[in-house]
Amino acid sequence: MAARNTARKRAFQILFEGDQRGVDVLTVLADWIRLSREDTRQPPVSEYTMQLVEGYAEHAKRIDELIAQYSVGWTLDRMPVVDRNILRLGAHELIWADETPDAVVLDEMVQLAKEFSTDESPSFVNGLLGRLKDLKPSLRRDEA
Repeated sequence: MAARNTARKRAFQILFEGDQRGVDVLTVLADWIRLSREDTRQPPVSEYTMQLVEGYAEHAKRIDELIAQYSVGWTLDRMPVVDRNILRLGAHELIWADETPDAVVLDEMVQLAKEFSTDESPSFVNGLLGRLKDLKPSLRRDEA
């Protein structure tokens, strides 16, 4: 499971970089892949990292709508950039990537929030993703 943990962390970093630079995440992903092939000091980009980033990119608009709709007291643009991108990654994996149990996704995203964000962020991330988890069946129906 350490490989999946690392893959999630790298996917988060790619989403974060894209957000900070105002660049599409698929462009950032391509840059990371190219750099890892050109420079042996750069770690390779795993297949699961690619799946997470590409999956997020496919559903990005809907994911941002859901985060905006269910985050109480926060607009997407005022949300801390770290939290916003952890939520984006978590929402994608929770709703559209069925191979990982929901509890694992929630725990992994809370761990990312603990590592990279504020003291309040883990509970915020857990609460919002927990709400999306509860609504998951209807959210999938809404998109069909």
